[in-house]
Amino acid sequence: MTYMLEVRNLRKSFVRGGGLFSDQAKGEPFVAVDGVTFAVGPGETFAIVGESGCGKTTLARLILRLIEADCGVILFEERELLPLRGDALRAQRRQMQMIFQDPFASLNPRMRVGEIVAEPLAIHEPQLSRAQRLARAGEILRRVGLDESALPRFPHEFSGGQRQRIGIARALILRPKLIVADEPVSALDVSVGAQVLRLLQELQREFGLTYLFISHSLPVVAQLATHIAVMRAGQFVEYGPANRILHEPTHTYTRDLLAAVPEIPRPGQL
Repeated sequence: MTYMLEVRNLRKSFVRGGGLFSDQAKGEPFVAVDGVTFAVGPGETFAIVGESGCGKTTLARLILRLIEADCGVILFEERELLPLRGDALRAQRRQMQMIFQDPFASLNPRMRVGEIVAEPLAIHEPQLSRAQRLARAGEILRRVGLDESALPRFPHEFSGGQRQRIGIARALILRPKLIVADEPVSALDVSVGAQVLRLLQELQREFGLTYLFISHSLPVVAQLATHIAVMRAGQFVEYGPANRILHEPTHTYTRDLLAAVPEIPRPGQL
């Protein structure tokens, strides 16, 4: 099988308490991602679930090269990402976009929505005119449930769910192959979050997207995931097909997570 994304023995450590005005050599080192290995096929939704601080978001940022790994291998469509620099890295990044957790903090409050959504085009397709970029932004906003009236407005004029739709539009405007969704509904009300999850499912089918979905919630990942990895203290303690992980777990930590949930919904119960 040809994978969309392969990660092998990825590792990242930090110095706890280190900073600009501290002696980092005296800080306590800790490993945030510790030898993680997995693979994601085209069109799959690979969910990484675990409690806060287990390394999920750090792993997502390593894969997108937003922070640099200590060691390991990341392959995207069989191309190694870690050695890429400059234009080669920029070209690769258009195929890998991120939806952030906080729809309030992830949008620049000083920019109009049209500029926010069209910004990736300004970076990756500078030959387009401003009018062409805004036209593309209007098209993708309509697809996520908004319309062109949003273009001249500012983020504070929208609800949390609408802001997350704006963030989704920004991630999709380059037509990427891989979307990394970092807790995309955790800041939203349950009903609004369910609407956003349905939208993500529709977009995946329509655009043939592959998702790397980060969450602390097993009920959320149960709605979307084809495969699930359970992460604890920087390591995957268990991973495999979603149905097996949710209903026939083998690791005690996975069983504990499941026991804390009143009921795991079956896919399609959104």
